[in-house]
Amino acid sequence: MQDTHSTSALNNFRKAVEAGDFLVTAEVAPPKGGNVTHTIEMAATLKGRVHAVNITDGSRAVLGMSSLAASVILLQHGIEPICQVACRDRNRIGIQADLMGAHALGIRNILALTGDPVKAGDHREAKAVFDLEAVRLLQLIRKMNQGIDFNNKNLNDGALDLFAGAAVDPQSASWSGLETRFEKKIEAGAQFFQSQLITDFERLEKFMDKIASGYNKPILAGIFLLKSAKNAQFINRMVPGVNIPEHIIDRLAKAKQPLEEGMNIAAEQVQIARSLCQGVHLMAVKKEDAIAPILDLAGVGKVS
Repeated sequence: MQDTHSTSALNNFRKAVEAGDFLVTAEVAPPKGGNVTHTIEMAATLKGRVHAVNITDGSRAVLGMSSLAASVILLQHGIEPICQVACRDRNRIGIQADLMGAHALGIRNILALTGDPVKAGDHREAKAVFDLEAVRLLQLIRKMNQGIDFNNKNLNDGALDLFAGAAVDPQSASWSGLETRFEKKIEAGAQFFQSQLITDFERLEKFMDKIASGYNKPILAGIFLLKSAKNAQFINRMVPGVNIPEHIIDRLAKAKQPLEEGMNIAAEQVQIARSLCQGVHLMAVKKEDAIAPILDLAGVGKVS
């Protein structure tokens, strides 16, 4: 059952996109277990500061609560979610079932992802599905919004109304591959893009000028809170395609309060991104309550 909070939170993100507002989203991981208290507490610190909160779907192939279930719980607490849907763990039947359920439960924002490989996570012997990938998932969502299923059969009980987005990595090693994939996602129906962690803002600017400028779709730059030099070095080792510069690692290493310095760095990056694209997507793993203070440091006020 949907409570009275959820209806008011239903379409704020879509409205902000369509209005051309500067967009702010943030990421919150669902719990590993049945207690959602901490997830709700962290998401609550973002009320009024972000347009929507992403709930991850098995990010890095690590077990967590269903993104759909956690998204519904946030909605019940008046927090608009972006429900991530990854193709790794479910076939087209399961994905369509979840999308119909998401719509019925009041979820409107979907981030379509291929999903990280199983071997990256904590259940390495699990069987990956990958029946679809991100582009085909976007195509499927567009079909379901038109009232038909994957096999072009009518959805007899009503079309969906989902607002679908996708991921993009402006720092991809293959420029032609980045351009092709981005264009395919646009053609498949992506209405917004959230980027991977950005460290090279010159590369982001080039992407915006050379590729994204040809399309009227918002790009939200991924801004990651680095909590220490050790944290930054770990990300460089473990996250493919990410190269946190040595001067940032040195700043963190020399800081008396590394977390505060990491927040200052993130705020500076928000300000840079604000001059280049239409939004930011903030990630602060296990420190989501630092996101509002980062936005304050960056001079980003409350969202309407």
